[in-house]
Amino acid sequence: MEIRVLGALDVRVCEVSVVPTAPKPRQVLGLLALRADQVVPAGVLAEELWSGRPPRSARTTVQTYVLQLRDMIDRALVRAGSTAGVSCAKDVLVTSPGGYMLNSGNGMTDVREFERLAGTGYRAMDADDHPLAARMLGEALALWRGPAFADVPVGGQLAVEAKRLEETRLCALDQRIEADLRLGRHRVLLAELTVLVDRYRTHESLHGQFMVALHRSGRRGEALEAYQRLRNTLVRELGMEPSAGLRRLQRSILLAGPERAEREPAAAAPQPVAAPAGAGRFTRVG
Repeated sequence: MEIRVLGALDVRVCEVSVVPTAPKPRQVLGLLALRADQVVPAGVLAEELWSGRPPRSARTTVQTYVLQLRDMIDRALVRAGSTAGVSCAKDVLVTSPGGYMLNSGNGMTDVREFERLAGTGYRAMDADDHPLAARMLGEALALWRGPAFADVPVGGQLAVEAKRLEETRLCALDQRIEADLRLGRHRVLLAELTVLVDRYRTHESLHGQFMVALHRSGRRGEALEAYQRLRNTLVRELGMEPSAGLRRLQRSILLAGPERAEREPAAAAPQPVAAPAGAGRFTRVG
């Protein structure tokens, strides 16, 4: 089985897609796919589908959606013949006491692969192995084909999970850029960072990395302008000043030569895969 949720939902049994077109069965599969090899309680599925207001027929309706998914899995198994390694759809979408489990059969899931690669990248950063860190984190980020569950209507459960996954992506992105900066790839990063700071207008770490890349590329004035734009945005939208670390970086660029600014850390320390990158720490105004 192949399971991909980092982008459009893609679940394949024997290389055959088993993703339904109907919205609610798609939601059920999305949550089961994210938690592959774990039992998802029927109540959690109902919460996802009806946002805390399930109809009286909720349990029966969930069972109907499961049967629809099994029908698609059965058709995929028939196409695969004896090479599938499982006898029927109930071996793939398993009924357990109180819920259901999607059995991946030790197949590929992009979330697990992302976490494995990113974890290797973080450990390489801790060991100052920046080439390995840049490569592993780059491979992890390449698994993303768009926002998580991009084509799935999300309820409360999937909305939280999608946000969590996006935070892990930002954390990995932050550290991959930091590794590239430490490898002297500041000019190569400028185009990417220009897009990122426009998209994440209050993300301090990305702005700090943009400032460093600009300054090292001989664009000191633009680096200071990037800081001022961020400060104006933070004060106007959040009523906060940039963090002390970013203010130190701004002063370093303003007062010192390029060699000193290059020694200033451009980003926060590496974080665990599941930890949110957030938008940095701020000092409240007033």
